[in-house]
Amino acid sequence: MANYALRVPESLFTYARQVADEEHVSMNQFFVTAIAEKISALKTEAYFRERQARGDLNVFDTWLAASPKTQPPLAGDELP
Repeated sequence: MANYALRVPESLFTYARQVADEEHVSMNQFFVTAIAEKISALKTEAYFRERQARGDLNVFDTWLAASPKTQPPLAGDELP
């Protein structure tokens, strides 16, 4: 476990304290969770950017064209 002294603007700190109280968690837990959520969002964005870069629209179009067009959609997949 590492320690880091964090300087937070008073207005943001006050709001964070209020939210932590409402969620019944400590300020430490609130900040750790907020950091984890931000890291998760950034890593997810990077993952999808990497996947997009590997994508090939021509391959997708070929795959899509090969899908059967005679079968009706599954229940719930119909267009309105």
